[in-house]
Amino acid sequence: MIELTKINGEVILINSLQIEYIELIPESKIIMMNGKYHIVVEDKDEIMARTIRFHQQSYAEIKERREA
Repeated sequence: MIELTKINGEVILINSLQIEYIELIPESKIIMMNGKYHIVVEDKDEIMARTIRFHQQSYAEIKERREA
């Protein structure tokens, strides 16, 4: 899950595996695989960086468990 901020200031957690695509309107409109969407203040680069960081951490944890 990645933490993002809606335009009203509310913090939300989004399952990055369920993101279908992102529109830039100029805010970021995240369209989910179920058709619902969230408008957030973070730009595309920040969303991608948080998604990459989340997946890197997840894979590192899986690797640690396998080596234990």
